[in-house]
Amino acid sequence: MLFTILILIFTVIVVPFVALNFGTEPTLLQWEILNQLSFVVGGVIACCFIVGELTKNNSQVDKLWSIVPIWYVWQMTFLGFQGYKGVFDYRMILMAVLVTIWGIRLTYNFARRGAYVLKFWQGEEDYRWEELRKRPGFNNRFIWMLFNLFFISGYQNVLIFLFTLPILTALNADAGPLNFIDWMLALTFVLCVAFEYVADQQQYDFQTEKHRRIKNGEPLGEYADGFVSKGLWAIVRHPNYAMEQTIWVVFYLFSVNATGELINWSIPGCLLLIVLFKGSSDFSEEISARKYPKYKDYQSKTPRFIPFGNKIKLF
Repeated sequence: MLFTILILIFTVIVVPFVALNFGTEPTLLQWEILNQLSFVVGGVIACCFIVGELTKNNSQVDKLWSIVPIWYVWQMTFLGFQGYKGVFDYRMILMAVLVTIWGIRLTYNFARRGAYVLKFWQGEEDYRWEELRKRPGFNNRFIWMLFNLFFISGYQNVLIFLFTLPILTALNADAGPLNFIDWMLALTFVLCVAFEYVADQQQYDFQTEKHRRIKNGEPLGEYADGFVSKGLWAIVRHPNYAMEQTIWVVFYLFSVNATGELINWSIPGCLLLIVLFKGSSDFSEEISARKYPKYKDYQSKTPRFIPFGNKIKLF
């Protein structure tokens, strides 16, 4: 696990620099916007780290995961408006609206699980952090503080910023107007959000009913396995994660359409998100396999992210 985390931190530093060597470099206006937003990202990192350390609740980034991207994309859209002397870019507006739809949906899903309370520093904490704090090395207070700073608060917040950056590629003199491809990408984006909603709803319904039966001492019946394996979860083990990754790959494809370059400087976000979800799902499944006797059988029969992935040996 430690090796995976170090690789993730390394990649979030190296990959963006490497990506700048592909395609057209950012324009002066794009660099100015990147510089302005970098201070905001730094402030968010500091807040998440300090609040997490003071409260011992390390899910402060989780609370902001679906909120700050909305701020980033609309702020970049507005700064682009200023840079182009009062002319909004319609591709940026479309992309910002899509991120807003995504963010509202995900915020709702997180809120109903008790993540947001009046005392904002409290609320639900990701169960994996508690599990990790018990492990050798991470149970050292100083080591955990560094982990909180560089990975939980630092890496994840930088990643959030990176996967919103394709919106900036619209601020280029060579980027054409909105076209049919943009609208097809927008439709795909919304469909992915809809599938992600269905997956999260199926998970929520299963866990709610399971815990209700446990609390009332009722027979568990089909909930005895402990984990959801029906609906979209019968197709892949993490349909919500699969859709989340697809959403940001589709978002990146807007930049491909705008620049005409298959690989451009805004690609690191979606690539690093895929790497993060691979590591995150590894850790989650390790815990699930230990808790639920039938989970390993579920793993052997159901692919992780890609339908029929077990047959084609992916993940």
